[in-house]
Amino acid sequence: MQVTVKLFAIFQEVFATDEIQITLESGALVSQIFDRLASQKPQLEQWRSLTRYAINLSFAEPYTVLEDGDEVALIPPVSGG
Repeated sequence: MQVTVKLFAIFQEVFATDEIQITLESGALVSQIFDRLASQKPQLEQWRSLTRYAINLSFAEPYTVLEDGDEVALIPPVSGG
């Protein structure tokens, strides 16, 4: 199945893009997207416990099952005023 992954902040900096397409096995969990990205860019591992997920504009838990065509956002912590 194919999902679109929206990248923000540190994820966007590391991958030098704001969106990527990922192919996953049917029944994959949203947390598996982080697994895939961290395997490519190990420096992201420090953000695992701090990252929130959204699927199709709604916050989701890491164990949420994805469906083909979903849009997933990885949302790291942000700071500022």
